[in-house]
Amino acid sequence: MADHAFHRPGPLKQANKAHKTGRHRSKGAIDNAQKGKIGLRPISHKHKQQQRKEQRRNQMNQLRKNKREEVLEQKRKLGGQNTAPFLVCLLPMHEQIDPKSALEILQGCDSELVVENSPSGIVYINLPRFKQRFAFVTPPVGRGNELIALDYLKVCDTTLLLTSAAFGDDEIFDRWGQRIFNMISAQGIPTPVVALMDLESINPKRRSAAKQAAQKIISKLLPEEKIMQLDTASEGLNVMRRIGGQKKRILHNVANRPHLFGDVVEFKPSSDPSDDLGTLEVTGFLRGQSLNVNGLVHIPGLGDFQLSQVVAPPDPYKLDKSRDGENDEVRLLDRSDPLKRTSLQSENIPDPMDAEQTWPTEEEIAASQAETKKMKLVKRVPKGYSEYQAAWIPDVEEVEDPDGKEDDDDMSNDDDDEDEEDDDGDFMSCDNKSFEDEYERRDSDTEEFQDSVSVASEAAINDEKYDQQMDFQEERETLKKLQQARTDQLWPDEIDTPLDVPARERFQKYRGLESFRTSPWDAKENLPADYARIYQFQNFDRTKRRILNEGKEFEGVLPGFYVTLHVINVPESRWNAFKSAQLTDNIIVYGMLPHEHQMCVMNVVLQRMPDSEVPLKSKEQLIIQCGYRRFIVNPIYSQHTNGDKHKFERYFRPYETVCATFYAPIQFPPAAVLAFKVNPDSTLALVARGRLLSCNPDRIVLKRVVLSGHPMRINRKSASIRYMFFYKEDVEYFKPVKLRTKCGRLGHIKESLGTHGHMKCYFDGQLRSYDTAFMYLYKRVFPKWTYEECLVRTAEHERQHASANRRSSQQVAMEE
Repeated sequence: MADHAFHRPGPLKQANKAHKTGRHRSKGAIDNAQKGKIGLRPISHKHKQQQRKEQRRNQMNQLRKNKREEVLEQKRKLGGQNTAPFLVCLLPMHEQIDPKSALEILQGCDSELVVENSPSGIVYINLPRFKQRFAFVTPPVGRGNELIALDYLKVCDTTLLLTSAAFGDDEIFDRWGQRIFNMISAQGIPTPVVALMDLESINPKRRSAAKQAAQKIISKLLPEEKIMQLDTASEGLNVMRRIGGQKKRILHNVANRPHLFGDVVEFKPSSDPSDDLGTLEVTGFLRGQSLNVNGLVHIPGLGDFQLSQVVAPPDPYKLDKSRDGENDEVRLLDRSDPLKRTSLQSENIPDPMDAEQTWPTEEEIAASQAETKKMKLVKRVPKGYSEYQAAWIPDVEEVEDPDGKEDDDDMSNDDDDEDEEDDDGDFMSCDNKSFEDEYERRDSDTEEFQDSVSVASEAAINDEKYDQQMDFQEERETLKKLQQARTDQLWPDEIDTPLDVPARERFQKYRGLESFRTSPWDAKENLPADYARIYQFQNFDRTKRRILNEGKEFEGVLPGFYVTLHVINVPESRWNAFKSAQLTDNIIVYGMLPHEHQMCVMNVVLQRMPDSEVPLKSKEQLIIQCGYRRFIVNPIYSQHTNGDKHKFERYFRPYETVCATFYAPIQFPPAAVLAFKVNPDSTLALVARGRLLSCNPDRIVLKRVVLSGHPMRINRKSASIRYMFFYKEDVEYFKPVKLRTKCGRLGHIKESLGTHGHMKCYFDGQLRSYDTAFMYLYKRVFPKWTYEECLVRTAEHERQHASANRRSSQQVAMEE
């Protein structure tokens, strides 16, 4: 047998360099990380045909052609022979600008132009050169007329903003112009066009500089708009061409609903003299979506009503007058069915006997006692667990009690009415584990056009005359509100534990949370009685999409027709009061979507205006304009955060963004929201702007209360805390609630020391001598039912409102 020789490498064996894979992992490293796992791949039996280059090019051309046809179809819906004319709002940005002068320039821009005036003041202009027709409306100008201008702009297609170069480069907008521009920018400006007038009246050498200065100011407010000159007929024709040819900006809240700007309005009282109801006939061009004659309509200032029929009178403002004799008769387009009409009932009428049951008989009681086993609850705790550790074990077993004894530990808590204006009226129960994850406050940056005016006077001011013009009572109230808001900002949600009332009674409706973000809270628990009066959707977003899609596909009274709406059951007294209070003869009618007259809990996101600096207290009265409605409510504010629970905010401070919650009729977003506050001189001030978030009663708003205590003796892991409670029973009652300190330590109550509220607490580290211990307690808060529609008031309504106020004051006095 031959000897086999083996090669043994020496110490100088060649060692090659390892392969560098760069920034990515090698294939072997990837295989080791996957450990044999294979990702799932969708199996499709459908044959995928690879398109050639010509097929892909043809497909792109078809998509481009369809998109172009959709744009042209949208353009053809306005201004044609058989469509509604372009509705243009002439809005001067200076009180001294006369919109009639601009309208005269537009009326004389072409020799073939046809001008017709309606009885309500609408100016119709037919321009055969462009084969288009226009309708111009002019809202009243001046302080106090802002809401009328907002109502006009909701239904207009184009806004013609008028400014003048005669007032100087810095006076493009005056105070009223800045005020109304802030409001319309918050609501949404429909297709703006800016026209500069009186440029011919200044020196020719300064015209170019004046126009550039005006363009610079406009570019900051409307970056995409180019200013146009409006002094001559040719310039007026350019403005008309711009209005008829530019791309329209769509305001979805109005575009998703049918609406009509009243051209002719006539009220016909009932034939019965004792009946106060009548029929209101409103004639005009229908716009937006198709109108359902069985649905409801809303008239701002009057309310919600039903329709009896819709007729189509001959169009008196036709573009082609040669066809006047074709359709002179009045055609009936649709008539409502009394059995299919939407009910005007806005609130649910709860049955007080709902879910009640009769008293059981003796046989039923005996049978239930025979079937029911007498059980007792037993919690199995591992050996060595302390009382605090055992309190966190949720597992409870039922064991048959051989002795037949039952524990009678029923605790009854009286549910007091939540009518609390401040913290002194709060009573809640603490029966849960508590703690909270802190959220950082977010500062909202708003880029708004601020109205900053500096007043300089060289004349001596008469002190007595100045004092007579000031309201010092309102000034003292504002100072008090600022001080309270400042205190809440420095020590958020902190209150002092009362000395005369035990804390377990003072905060019996409050509870603790292990984690504010993840701890459960039942949305259907302990609901107020007002929740029985409202309506709720199972899925609000899904219902919104379904209703909006059905509204677009509904084939009712098509938009574009010149129609007359017969609105029935309109009170004559309310109509007379409405007519006497209105400054114009025009009214606006909105077709409502299904469910939009029913009450619900509305949540809106609000952002403070930059020029509004006074903090708003929660439950303070505001005038809210949401979409096409305007009403008075007392909202509660909460943080606009993710999650299922939201922290209650006592104040709506400047430069903040919050979510306001209140009772209001259902409305489907998108919808712009404006919040107004009544000034002492009865004028309105815009304090916040925002959008509609949802109509969801299940939004949980939690009010937080912070109890503070100070360390008396500090050890390595424990400390003696005082001043948080003043009774031994309170310490035992709040034992399961966790503590946290200002420096970030976490802990819990171990035991009570003495009988005056001192307690021994354990923490996860040693406390500092300057540290403070906090306990967070929460309760759910609900808005108050203070909804009131902004309608005209008759003498009967005033008497009813006064009697309602007397009843509410008497109830408050009885409760006190």
